[in-house]
Amino acid sequence: MARLAGLEGLTRAVMVGTVPLAALDALGSKTAVSVAFLLGSTSGVVVTLYIGRIEQIVARRWVLSGGIAAVFAAAGLFAYGPAWGIPVAIGLRAAHASVFSVCLSLYIMDFIGKGDLTRVESRRSVYLAAGWLVGPVVGTWLSTDVRADLPFLLAMGLAVASAGYHWWLRLEGHPVLLVPTTPVVGPMRAIPRFFEQRSLRVSYAITCSRAIFWASLFIYGPIYVVESGLPGWAAGAFLSVASAVLFIGPLVRHVADRSGVRTVIMAAFVLMAASLLALAVIGPARPVGVLFWLTGAVGGGVIDVLGNIPFMRLVRPRERTAMVTVFSTWREVSFVVAPGLAALILVSGSFRFFYLTLAVLMGFGAWATSFLPRRL
Repeated sequence: MARLAGLEGLTRAVMVGTVPLAALDALGSKTAVSVAFLLGSTSGVVVTLYIGRIEQIVARRWVLSGGIAAVFAAAGLFAYGPAWGIPVAIGLRAAHASVFSVCLSLYIMDFIGKGDLTRVESRRSVYLAAGWLVGPVVGTWLSTDVRADLPFLLAMGLAVASAGYHWWLRLEGHPVLLVPTTPVVGPMRAIPRFFEQRSLRVSYAITCSRAIFWASLFIYGPIYVVESGLPGWAAGAFLSVASAVLFIGPLVRHVADRSGVRTVIMAAFVLMAASLLALAVIGPARPVGVLFWLTGAVGGGVIDVLGNIPFMRLVRPRERTAMVTVFSTWREVSFVVAPGLAALILVSGSFRFFYLTLAVLMGFGAWATSFLPRRL
């Protein structure tokens, strides 16, 4: 499952540096890019909430395969589609990420004991780091120095490879192949049930706050690099370096085992908030600001390793499918909130207020984390 996560991550990583720049080129402004991400990600929320229902109809292997098909189609639209297809492609990419995240989380909770979650998540972070270290810089280099559509063609090939590896892993008669027989609670009942549980509210706040930072980095980080006067290939290198922080997964696991998951997550949020405050003080894009994006990424990487553990340990087993579909909306919500905030701020003021808003949100994440059990 960790290797599959790494391969899937590489599929998205080769596009991540080129998508914001391609969208900016096609749509003409950061405001239009923000609106495109807002529209595309909103559709992804709906898909995420109904994954449990879909899994009632077809086996999980087909649900995951459908998600991979969505990213294949998204890459094709990014490469050869019209400008109005950009929000559609963003929506398909968001749907893919949601479907894969939900299915993989269910696999992990079905077959991995709670005591092993920290070890498993740290191992998964290393595989993801490998994909995200190589993918952005390769994708940006292909786009700027070879041919603009090559990163998307490569992503289509990697999507096919992900689907093949996923099917190769499935064994005939394995219980995960079966269609679930337990009734799944619909979204309109699952959402209130999720948020009436304090432990799940806190888990969602942690993961969603971290995801909003990453959404901001992936959408506006490449644009920041280019606006600071650095060459286009540096945008991909920036994303690769930011993603490489996931290699600290084993170290984070070691520190969390000694100090507790809660303490480490709170410290990571403080680091992210301080980095964003520094970006706000700097103001207009400058090369030195890239360093503060990267220090924030270190905090985000720490929470990437540990952020899902509170939910996985605290959710009731009989509610896993219903609750994980609500929990997994963090990805789409982050890609709605980040560009939505940016679009509003760009209309009414300087972009530095966007960094200030994000810093406050990271502070909220640290405060919410304090409500977790001390020795989670």
